[in-house]
Amino acid sequence: MLKFTFPNPLYAIADTLGRAELSFLDLAEHLCAGGARLLQLRVKDLPSREFLTLAQQVRTVCHRYGCLLIINDRADIALAIDADGVHVGQEDLPLAAARKVLGPHKIIGVSTHNPAQAQEAERGGADYIGFGPLFGTTTKATGYTARGLAQLREIRALVQLPIVAIGGITTERAPSALEAGANAVAMISDLVLASDVTRKVQETLVELRSREE
Repeated sequence: MLKFTFPNPLYAIADTLGRAELSFLDLAEHLCAGGARLLQLRVKDLPSREFLTLAQQVRTVCHRYGCLLIINDRADIALAIDADGVHVGQEDLPLAAARKVLGPHKIIGVSTHNPAQAQEAERGGADYIGFGPLFGTTTKATGYTARGLAQLREIRALVQLPIVAIGGITTERAPSALEAGANAVAMISDLVLASDVTRKVQETLVELRSREE
């Protein structure tokens, strides 16, 4: 199996942050239209049947744009809709179990918060790791304090896997994460709460790609 690489340096997450005025499907459309080519669908409060229907709809949007779709937490939903992969946290389905569900060819990412977890994910056969919260975040209660750029550099030296940095990352802070060794940055609030999500994604990608050159 070929080593996984992120399609571009933006790891987009469709999460309505509990705001009733936001639509998962609309967010997915706007994120993809702006240039996101990997999108994680993060849904916490929908019953499984509704989640499945939504995931199928988002998959249709992603396929139209040539965007990879990663389902957060739910390997069963990822399998049911033939998503491109799943992302699991430390308290979710173990990596080995997720691989058993999805098979050898799907993408599996693992959230990590320290060097030991990162190395364990690599040994376990993850395709990429998430690392954070980098700067701290109010989007998700991780139970971990801000990890910081120094620990990101440490993990970059320890593992060969692609790394997506997450936690408190804005367009302004993103370049420092890439410079510290992340291959991509996950952004939620700074994108999904923008007045024009598509334009915000476009502007962010321009900024991130300029730092890669």
